[in-house]
Amino acid sequence: MRPTAFRLSALTLAVLAATAQAQTSAQNDDGSYDLDAVQVQSSADASKEGLSEVLAGGQVAEGGKVGILGTQDVMDTPYSYTTYTEQLIEDQQAASVGDILLNDPAVRVARGFGNYQQVYLVRGLPVYSDDITYNGLYGLLPRQYLASEFIERVQVFRGANTFLKGAAPGGSGLGGAVNIVPKRAPNRDLNQITLDTRSGGQTGLAADFAGRSEDGRFGARVNVARRDGDTAVDGEEAELSMAHIGLDFREDVFRLSADLGFQKHRIDGGQPNITYAAGVPIGDAPDADESIGQSWTYSDSNDVFGTLRAEYDFADNITGWLAVGARRGEENSSFANPDVSNTAGDYTANRFDTAREDHVLTGETGVRFTFDTGGIGHRVTVSGSSYELKSDNAYGLSSGGVAGNIYNPVAVPRPANTFFGGDLDNPELTARTRFDSVAIADQLSMFDERLLITLGGRYQQIKTDDYDYNTGVRNAATSYDESDISPTVGVLYKLTPSLSAYASYIEGMQKGDRVGQNIGAVNPGESLDPYSTEQGEVGLKYNGGDVGGSVTVFRSRKPQAGLNQNNVYEILYDQENTGLELMAYGNLTRDLTVLGGVSLLDADADGNDAIGAPDTQANLNLEYRLPQLPDLAVDGRVIYTSSQYADEANTQKVDGWTRLDLGGRYLIALSDSQFLTLRARVENVTGEDYWASVGGFPGAGYLTVGAPRTYMLSATLDF
Repeated sequence: MRPTAFRLSALTLAVLAATAQAQTSAQNDDGSYDLDAVQVQSSADASKEGLSEVLAGGQVAEGGKVGILGTQDVMDTPYSYTTYTEQLIEDQQAASVGDILLNDPAVRVARGFGNYQQVYLVRGLPVYSDDITYNGLYGLLPRQYLASEFIERVQVFRGANTFLKGAAPGGSGLGGAVNIVPKRAPNRDLNQITLDTRSGGQTGLAADFAGRSEDGRFGARVNVARRDGDTAVDGEEAELSMAHIGLDFREDVFRLSADLGFQKHRIDGGQPNITYAAGVPIGDAPDADESIGQSWTYSDSNDVFGTLRAEYDFADNITGWLAVGARRGEENSSFANPDVSNTAGDYTANRFDTAREDHVLTGETGVRFTFDTGGIGHRVTVSGSSYELKSDNAYGLSSGGVAGNIYNPVAVPRPANTFFGGDLDNPELTARTRFDSVAIADQLSMFDERLLITLGGRYQQIKTDDYDYNTGVRNAATSYDESDISPTVGVLYKLTPSLSAYASYIEGMQKGDRVGQNIGAVNPGESLDPYSTEQGEVGLKYNGGDVGGSVTVFRSRKPQAGLNQNNVYEILYDQENTGLELMAYGNLTRDLTVLGGVSLLDADADGNDAIGAPDTQANLNLEYRLPQLPDLAVDGRVIYTSSQYADEANTQKVDGWTRLDLGGRYLIALSDSQFLTLRARVENVTGEDYWASVGGFPGAGYLTVGAPRTYMLSATLDF
């Protein structure tokens, strides 16, 4: 898009009318105070639909943003997704996206390959943290870790989603997607201070301020937070600084929102990933209370990002929008991840240093029409998106130099690096990625909108270039330029106002491999077509007002490439994932809230179980508000994950695990307008030592140690 055209579009297009929850106090007959919900229209994502209303219990919303389709009610869409609310985040004292996603039975949290990056395994397939979206835009959020103070809501989409959101630039997201909704000003002034502390001595301070103009059209919200100190893992330190400004403006036909965010996150001596050598049986997890990482290992990242989104109603039935965003990120790190060689837990490791600078520019634009043809309603959307990443990288690697035992950690002097790629003090351009796409969708409604049919397709262009670390010369042998089309079709029928049945077909897409020059292939340099994951899904959705839930059955086919018997590198087989998911949420009684479900998965990889794909995952979170003390609530959460394999041959098996978390909160009314909320929580109450995840990177079976018993206390003052 030309700069002049872009500026003109920014003046004529716009974005959002969102619903946030505000709270006002009222004294009950027994002297307690309730915080009553007041619906507001703040522009969280600059859409006419706005934020979906919160369901009973306050932990889940009734809908969310479904990519090109915009904000939709769960009961109206032929796909599976859940939106978790700010209330859930606060009450569980969740510090990051990973903490929030532990509530979803189809999701488990892993680490990046050789680093501390969060990776989210959805339906047994990874979603990298740099492939989550921010109000629908890829690449804007910090790559390694995102603090919860940025988040109004977290939306989890289960299943393939390229048509809805575009292909994920990092090459993940075939099993699901995660979208972050930023905070906006509610309909009342917000002045909130939170103090917290956790096991190990880590302390934090956060402030949340918001206000709206007298006419309500303009709103501003500011969040800042600082956490620092030792963690519950002995030898591990963590530091976080963040700031976020969210602005929104709304009129009858024009909506505008903007964000500016900063985050600095550092970990020293962190618990590393652990890999077992081929053929070595995986033993018990080491003591989670003590870091195996060396004191000189660290990860330090700094990110600044911003977005602008606008929406304009050209007519009652025509709405256009434009969104742009940019991020600049810097990372420096030093790792020494153990490679265990025997059942006694002895290991060796290399020192591995990295330096990285990212520059991301991304955007989308589109227009939506609503009209009728006879007795059929249409909601037609046409959208285009573009993403560009320029990444500067350098690395240093030692030749061994680190040895020890995972069950008896000892300090080892930092070895010198002997191999280098680029200059760690001045990394140069090594990768350029460009993703462009155009999509069209038609949502048809019939029989008084009881029958809804979704049709659509997305044309996706994928282009990547690699450059030599030392010379900066483009490597034509590894460059990639391919395209493909991802279609979808979905049918949903409302059996009753509270019960919907649906079926859908949708595809996922990622870059195909460029055949390497030194793997023994007879077709080196060939680019394989983009890999398409095909998924079919059927299900039932229920929303009875107080209680909601869903039953979903799905099957997907994901291509796997390798060398055939003639040494041709090609697609060898399809990994087939078949699953059943049950979800439940809402108020079982006036005082008892439930959130949880079960995920059953059969991930078949050419006759074996896929790496890091447990057969069973289950979550159950219950919150009880004591009738005798209505300002006191207690909750308990159980997380279960069955055994799984860490190698393709299924010779290395990791035991299943169960974790219990307990918490409580108490609301104290200091005056009619001042409230103090005290929260306490213990995670991993029984102090289990367990392998929390396996893999998270294709073909890799590295292990992540679960978090130890962790105590958390916080006090929030609203004034």
